[in-house]
Amino acid sequence: MAARLTAYAVVAIVAATLIAGLIVGAQRDENEGPIDLIVRNAVVYTAIADGEMAEAVAVRGNQILRVGREREIMRLQRPQTTVIDARGAAVLPGFNDAHVHFVGGGIALDRIDLLNATTIAEIRQRIAAWAAANPDRPWVLGRGWYYQPFPDGLPTRQLLDEIVADRPAHLVAYDGHTAWVNSKALALAGITKRTADPRNGIIVKDPRTGEPTGVLKEAAMSLVGRLVPEPTGEDRERALRAAMVEAHRNGITSVQNASGSPEEFSLYADLRRAGELDLRVYSALSVKGVMSDAEIDEIEKVRREYPDDPLFKTGAVKAMLDGVIEAHTAAMLEPYANASSSGTPTVGVDEFNRTVRLLDARGWQVMTHAIGDRAVRMALDAYAHAARSNPVPARGRRHRIEHLETVAAIDLPRFGALGVIASMQPYHGTPTPSQIDVWSRNVGPERASRGWPYRSIVAGRGRLAFGSDWPVVGLNPLLGIHTAVTRTAVDGQPERGWHPEQRITLEAAIRAYTSDAAWASFDEQRKGTLEPGMLADLVILSRDIFSAPPHLLASTTVEATIFDGKIVYQRVRPLTD
Repeated sequence: MAARLTAYAVVAIVAATLIAGLIVGAQRDENEGPIDLIVRNAVVYTAIADGEMAEAVAVRGNQILRVGREREIMRLQRPQTTVIDARGAAVLPGFNDAHVHFVGGGIALDRIDLLNATTIAEIRQRIAAWAAANPDRPWVLGRGWYYQPFPDGLPTRQLLDEIVADRPAHLVAYDGHTAWVNSKALALAGITKRTADPRNGIIVKDPRTGEPTGVLKEAAMSLVGRLVPEPTGEDRERALRAAMVEAHRNGITSVQNASGSPEEFSLYADLRRAGELDLRVYSALSVKGVMSDAEIDEIEKVRREYPDDPLFKTGAVKAMLDGVIEAHTAAMLEPYANASSSGTPTVGVDEFNRTVRLLDARGWQVMTHAIGDRAVRMALDAYAHAARSNPVPARGRRHRIEHLETVAAIDLPRFGALGVIASMQPYHGTPTPSQIDVWSRNVGPERASRGWPYRSIVAGRGRLAFGSDWPVVGLNPLLGIHTAVTRTAVDGQPERGWHPEQRITLEAAIRAYTSDAAWASFDEQRKGTLEPGMLADLVILSRDIFSAPPHLLASTTVEATIFDGKIVYQRVRPLTD
């Protein structure tokens, strides 16, 4: 018995010695190595579910070393340490925009911006001013117009002819699914009253004369769009650099590109090789709705060229199932409230099921554009079919539905049950007349009550991932968070919120833009939360949004953005000690 007790005592002493050694070693590692950056005097939200708030963050190299109380963190300061005073404001993980068209957004920065132009007079003024300032441009190009300012929700070529008569004009609606062109552009494309609608497209024509009105929906957009001069390689690189600057200004350190091609991927790869890609990019490959094994073999080559990497990778495909509600092209289960049609999916059920099954078997993540409740159901059914048909891929199954602006009540619990990510863009649903009036009129009040169903998705144990869909709307994540938390416009209207039962908490909205967005791109092991060992991507805001009233979210700004441990954006006032 005595021998046994002695043995136990020896084991206990050895174990205690080992534990003490580990603790001392960890402390020595923290204290002896260089501490490059400290953010102090902050309200730090780590984006860990149920995690406690902290006061400071320490960074070594491109990783977070410690998160905790300021007194503990400041003990790590060394002469070479850069110290940032957050002045009591919120510090979050860098925002991760889960749905952008990134190079396209950069290109749009050099064209007419019609976002937030809410009257015909303002639209006219912006177009005329750009045309006058760019007399040598062969085309007048821009995007962002809303349907609401125009009679019957659509503009006309005659109005655009009054503003631009000397050259072709091509202006894309804010949702990216309708083009407004002038008579010069129609003539160049050879579009007349006798031109038939292309497959999955509509040439809007005057019901009295049969003449084209200057509005082209969905696939018909390409009839003119293919004539627009393609941006050169230099144009695209310039656009990518400009887009990164815009992302940093908005606190964004990661994006998930919802469309892409091998040619575009090479732009990111070139900047990465040059050490100039200051953004983490997960990009999908754009594919048509039906794919064969041979076509999947081809995109496999692209995935092998751009495997998992902290800066740039692929691994997803983006498919389209329908259009948008404003243009009556989203696929609905029942006819639109103000039209006899219900929209048509871009591909048949069997064809789409087969394509998703083939992609799932190869381990691809499928991102499906589905806005109407019929298209959403088709996507959920296809994912369920793949799960029944294939073993679970090595990295897991994280298929996504993009947009899902309307969902049938019976389908809401299926997101959690199937593990399907609801990739949503809250600012699309901001209840301003320009963005919600035409949408609400088209679907009717019953379906409108299920618009942008954040809380219902979460209640069904589903996972959200938030993005902007830039350049459809601006990049600012705080506007999307404001919309999800308050269900109001930036002016606080409607006072009680638009269908306020779908509001979510501030913490849940932030996670949808950080930790849950990282999960949506298979990156949760290296980014999305502020904890030791994670990549040092942070954003410092202008106020403590956790103690401020929710209506101030929309006016909150980004004071500094830290990417990979480096300050890549800082507002006018200096924050460093």
